[in-house]
Amino acid sequence: LTSWNAGEDFASLGIGHFIWYPEGKRGPFEESFPKLIRFMSDHRVDVPSWLQNARTCPWQSQSDFQRAQNSPELKALRDFLVHTVDLQAQFLVDRLQNALPKMIEETAPFNRVHVQEQFERMSSSAQGCYTLVDYVNFKGEGVLHTERYRGEGWGLLQVLEDMRGTSNGASAVEEFARSASTILTHRVKNSPPERNESRWLPGWVNRVNSYTRG
Repeated sequence: LTSWNAGEDFASLGIGHFIWYPEGKRGPFEESFPKLIRFMSDHRVDVPSWLQNARTCPWQSQSDFQRAQNSPELKALRDFLVHTVDLQAQFLVDRLQNALPKMIEETAPFNRVHVQEQFERMSSSAQGCYTLVDYVNFKGEGVLHTERYRGEGWGLLQVLEDMRGTSNGASAVEEFARSASTILTHRVKNSPPERNESRWLPGWVNRVNSYTRG
């Protein structure tokens, strides 16, 4: 439940791999861990005191993070995350519910009905709902202009825009997985070479393909 991937400038925490940036570092990806902590506090969860007072991630790099694996702070953080899985899941569901209005506003006016129809098509089944919840947390809503390479995004909005089918259920999820795989492949092709994002693509594709095995 606590990790820091090679080549990244942030920690990935909890069941949703929530992003937390160290002081002085901000990347193109939306920081979600502080929002999770506020959500926990709003639900009167006992958040560890050091975490309540931490404005930014206290570890500056992956190496710092690895050296701190047995520190009291990381042990407390892991324990906290283990005991709040249900609320983390609720946070993810809430994020999905808030995503549709953002996506409708961001997409081109002629595309708004299409995006809503594809969203509703996916949300008509339990597996489709799970897929939407996972992907919006995995790669975001697709509405932030900072989350673009060469002007192209890779979030939920871009996947829904790319879909063309009308059938619900398993066929919708299968099309979503194909579309997401295509979008993520384009992301890697458009990414700065120094990020070497191709190393992550097989894992990303495996994740979206897993949606069809539900």
